[in-house]
Amino acid sequence: MSIQMNQSLSVDCAVFGFNGRTLKVLLIERRYYTSDTPLDKLKLPGAMILENETLPEAASRVLEEATGLRKVYLKQMEIFSDPQRVSGEELQWINRHHGIRTERVVTVGYYALVKLDAPTIAYTTAKGAQWVDVESIPRLAMDHKQILASALAMLCREMLQSPVAFELLPRKFTIRELQTLYSAVLGIEIDNRNFRKKILASGFLTPTAEKEQGVAHKPAQYYTFNRSAYKRALKEKLRLGFINNWRY
Repeated sequence: MSIQMNQSLSVDCAVFGFNGRTLKVLLIERRYYTSDTPLDKLKLPGAMILENETLPEAASRVLEEATGLRKVYLKQMEIFSDPQRVSGEELQWINRHHGIRTERVVTVGYYALVKLDAPTIAYTTAKGAQWVDVESIPRLAMDHKQILASALAMLCREMLQSPVAFELLPRKFTIRELQTLYSAVLGIEIDNRNFRKKILASGFLTPTAEKEQGVAHKPAQYYTFNRSAYKRALKEKLRLGFINNWRY
């Protein structure tokens, strides 16, 4: 029995990664694109949902196809239901690309956080995808620029309220890397000494016996995120704001 697509409901996913300096988002080239097509070439990973899957299952499928990864941080954002969000030649492209006949497409937005390690970069590169700085995003297909903006806004809120930042970092990281990540996502300058004092006082970092190697400056110590300490604090209903009242 063939698997049928829902002809009017899709999922689109903003996949974020951090390379130690800037926040990046994964963009893919739309299929059946030609240079004489008056449509934008790049888009967020997405797909029509299948009739036999849930929305989270569809989003996980899209994420795995785009990155080769499973069980990463993936969260639903909002529903984009403007009747004109996909129309004209964009709608024609969707019908042609998916082999369907629909007059309207409603999409559910998701955002994912992945660690930009060598295997992930190699996989996405082989797929023809590219990691682009969020601050230099070109035009995107359909309303994907709006979906990306919503994902960024939600990521900023989440980083102020929960430890999602550690989903973007390798298992071992320096405090400077963590600070750079917050600065890149929130778009602010953060005082180095104050940040270090506050994050160490939180008790959520565990120092390792390792330090940076082969660097021109004084080697920094590596830390890991103490998830157990965070969960204990959460259970005790302690204040868990990560950066809300810190001076920048």
